[in-house]
Amino acid sequence: MKSEDAEHGNAGWINSGHRETVWRMCMLMSLSAFVCAFILFAAVPAYAYGTDLKESTDSHHTIQIYGNANEDDTIDMRDVTYIKLVIFGKKPKTEFCDANYDGRVSMLDVVQTKLIIVGKEGEITFIDSYNKTVTVKKPINRIVVTWRGQLEMLRTLGVGADRIVGVETLIQSSGTGKYGVNYKIFFPEYLDKPTVGTVWHPDVEKILSLNPDCVFLIASPGFRGETAVDDAADALKSAGIPVLRFWCGVYDRDVIREIRMLGYIFNKRERAEEFIQWREEFMNLIRERVEKISEENKPKVYFETGRAYYTGGEYITNIEFCGGKTIFPEVTESTQVDPEAVVERNPDVIIKVAAPYATGPGVTGYDLNADDITKIKEVRDEIMNRPELKNVNAVKNGRVYVISSYIVGYGPASGGRAFLHKVYMAKWLHPDLFEDLDPKAIHQEYLTRFQGLDIDLDEKGVFVYPEPS
Repeated sequence: MKSEDAEHGNAGWINSGHRETVWRMCMLMSLSAFVCAFILFAAVPAYAYGTDLKESTDSHHTIQIYGNANEDDTIDMRDVTYIKLVIFGKKPKTEFCDANYDGRVSMLDVVQTKLIIVGKEGEITFIDSYNKTVTVKKPINRIVVTWRGQLEMLRTLGVGADRIVGVETLIQSSGTGKYGVNYKIFFPEYLDKPTVGTVWHPDVEKILSLNPDCVFLIASPGFRGETAVDDAADALKSAGIPVLRFWCGVYDRDVIREIRMLGYIFNKRERAEEFIQWREEFMNLIRERVEKISEENKPKVYFETGRAYYTGGEYITNIEFCGGKTIFPEVTESTQVDPEAVVERNPDVIIKVAAPYATGPGVTGYDLNADDITKIKEVRDEIMNRPELKNVNAVKNGRVYVISSYIVGYGPASGGRAFLHKVYMAKWLHPDLFEDLDPKAIHQEYLTRFQGLDIDLDEKGVFVYPEPS
């Protein structure tokens, strides 16, 4: 730390003439900042004003954008007021007060926050889902997407295909190859886009050749202990390319916070809020009704992933959310379990994922005719006919269900539709309680309203068996 003498010595060059000049310059800068703030104030729409200075305690939905000074779920005039109170010493400084990310809080942050509110900022700084601080310049016109869930979320927001310059290879797959995934009917407008590898192995050289304004990578270091995604991120950042790392649908994780942040980044806030309100109508319905279910009325559930007797992962959270009890609460990662343990724990319901890598292609998906249920029925029959399970309640009572990996939260066929998994599961676990819930209609509205797809689920697509009554 500098001594007081050193501080005085460094300032000794400022004689009285210099002091007057510096004073005038400071006054001019301050006046300019206040004038800019005043002009912007007049341009701020009415919805940007809050009725109070709210300080949110819900960190799960806090949008981590610099300018969100009071750390709630939106950037509005309350944040402008908060920054001013910080400047005047009336409120504690928060990380996101530094709206222009220059390391200090000043009236320039007030100006930047108002620019964000009206969607006129030249750049925006935020913390992504991989806990990395990112600054992107606007407008963003050349986007590379390495994970289809991210592409799906951008489409939900209304980010046009003309702004996407590179996509994940599987987006153009047609049911052949290693994963057996067919996405051509789901992503038709991206079939002519250059491909840049897979989500777990992005092709950095190909990405750089596309001269992107930003690149989306998944918020994970790599696949099962690998670091290929981290390595790609480091290479792209070294080349000066902003890297945005978001989940965008994996296990339905942080969807509200992420789509709200992307709404700010891509100037699609109204569309983001429209989707959030629509989605939360169903999620809140499930939450509110499940809260009233007693423990004894929650069925025991065995959830089996693609291969026989594998369970675990964040699917367990979905079981609890939908009013069930997993029979393997101790399993937190994908694990092979002993068939005898399943028998001993005697589940009331069994839910099986039909994944192309395990069942082969052509079992479920958007490319099938809606009445083509032969193969998905065979998946269910295989479980119903396992000799060791014949006395398990789920088998005896016919409560064995199959769900497509196209609408769960993980795997080669998954995308941004994991919320549909919850809707179907709630209906299967508590058919009477959710008699008014129509998963197929919700799925259809999502495709039509938010994905802009001309897919009629009465004619195309197989996703669950049996359909909930």
